[in-house]
Amino acid sequence: MKGTRLFSLLSVLAVVLFLLPSSLSAQKDSKAEGGIIKIDAETFRVKIHDYKNGAEWNYKGDIPCIIDFYADWCGPCRQLKPTLERLAKEYKGKIYIYAVDVDANRELAEAFKVRSIPMTLVVPMKGKPLMNTGNLPYDVFKKQIEEVLKK
Repeated sequence: MKGTRLFSLLSVLAVVLFLLPSSLSAQKDSKAEGGIIKIDAETFRVKIHDYKNGAEWNYKGDIPCIIDFYADWCGPCRQLKPTLERLAKEYKGKIYIYAVDVDANRELAEAFKVRSIPMTLVVPMKGKPLMNTGNLPYDVFKKQIEEVLKK
């Protein structure tokens, strides 16, 4: 009986150790390849803005970003995703594109008063972010990104 439990535990550990490096490299690859980076509230507080400990906006990133507040069930959110993926590849190394699932991160969505999705924030290095609601066309985002990159 003890041998069976030990074997089961070792099997689970081996699977975890096998899958862990690939999941970590997948996270790195999305950033390196210019993909959309899914984040949660804690990552948001560390990489973007600590909304719990400061009302004043203070972007922590090293390059500008777009933050997409979305939900999987939202049709306009799904329609916006290809536009954001295209922008992420086109502006690789110049901007990050983050995605925040509002259903999984309700407190964060409430902190930013997300009432309608998709909602995006176009975040410059300095100054306040520009808020957009709805499924905006590629050209609108491109113009906003170009303005942010000039600052």
